[in-house]
Parts: sequence; C-alpha cells; structure tokens
Amino acid sequence: MARPPASYDDLNALYINCTLKRTPRTSHTEGLMKVSQAIMEKQGVDVAHVRLVDHDIARGVQPDMTGEGWDKDDWPQIWEKVQWADILVVGTPIWLGEESSVARTLIERLYAHSGELNDEGQFVYYGKTGGCVITGNEDGIKHCSMTLLYAMQHIGFTIPPNADCGWIGEAGPGKSYLDEGSGGPENDFTRRNTTFMTWNLMHMARMLKDAGGIPAWGNQADKWKEGERFGHPAGD
Repeated sequence: MARPPASYDDLNALYINCTLKRTPRTSHTEGLMKVSQAIMEKQGVDVAHVRLVDHDIARGVQPDMTGEGWDKDDWPQIWEKVQWADILVVGTPIWLGEESSVARTLIERLYAHSGELNDEGQFVYYGKTGGCVITGNEDGIKHCSMTLLYAMQHIGFTIPPNADCGWIGEAGPGKSYLDEGSGGPENDFTRRNTTFMTWNLMHMARMLKDAGGIPAWGNQADKWKEGERFGHPAGD
C-alpha cells in the first residue's frame, strides 16, 4: 500500500459534537465522527473531542457572556481548545432540515472571536482548517454542510475540497447511524466521503503549517485600519 505523502503527527484536531444528547446517551453523530478521528489518530494527530451540550455554554456573541448577565459560561475553556487546534471538525444531527440549535450556538460563539487578530495582524482563525460531519434520518446533509462551512470560512477557516461527510437513513422515523441494521457504518459512500474529508483536512493543515499559514498581505485588519489599502483602486 502506498504511504501518505507527509507526516501529520505535529497536528492537533478538535472535534466538537453538537448533538442534543448529554453523555452517556448514544450520539449517532459521535459514532461517525469517531471514524474520522480514528483515521487522524492512526497518523499521529493529537485529537480532542468535546460534546458541547455537556457544558454550560451561554448564548451570545461575546467571548465571555458572564459579563453580559449570564451566571455561568464554559465557553472560555472550550475556546482554549479551539485555539490549540489546527483542525476543527463540527458534527451535528439534522433536525427539521437544519443543524442543531447547539451547532448554531457554537457558530455564534466562534463568531465572538472573529475580530481578534493573530501575530500577523490577520483574523485569528487564519491558518486553521475546518470541516463538518452530519447525521440524521432525513435529507439535509448538503444544506447543513453549506451553512456550517460557509460560516467557518467567513470568519477565517480554510475549507479544503470535500470537507463534509454524512449519513442519513430513509425518510421518516427510521434507523439512525449506529442503530442495528441501519447500514450506516457499512455504507461505502459514507465511508469514502468520511475518509476523503479526513485526509483533505490533514493535507490542508499540513500545507498551512509548512507555509506558516496564509500569507500576511492583503488581509491584515490592523494594516487596513492604519490606512493601508493593498492595491484597492479607491485607496491608492
């Protein structure tokens, strides 16, 4: 068998599961996420997994919502893991054709940091790679992926090709991914897409790390604020 083109054992990946079920209830989304995690772990990637609903995550778009009237907010601890990660994979079930409410809360809390800058003066998510995992029993994988991946790239994540994967059963209250007889874990299309997504995330993260991130020119918010216009015809 051919060998991977690079080493990935200096990369960090964070998987955030946005199921509505608290631990220890079975999460079908987590079942599929673990397939991707296993591929990364085999390559030596340092992987962490968070089930967001197990934490007290306040709703809002500030880095710490205790300053906005909330008694408790665990987001600052989750944010430390996001900062640590080279790769962020968001997992969500589909409810009424959309990602879960927990996933929307995650996107809003990620957005809370979107104005922060890295050492190069770029937005803080520059140099990080993003993907998503979707499960359910109704149509909506592509729709939910579109929503999540758009949000991630908009705040600065780099999205590689085929950066989503998923599994849905038959329409209606059918079997979920891990249910006996569902066919989910054996589905070749899901296996292929999960594998391709995982490798593309590692490849992109490798490329970004080796290149020192996205080149810091034409995208530095601090320089723009100082008056640099990077060739914009209205400013030069």
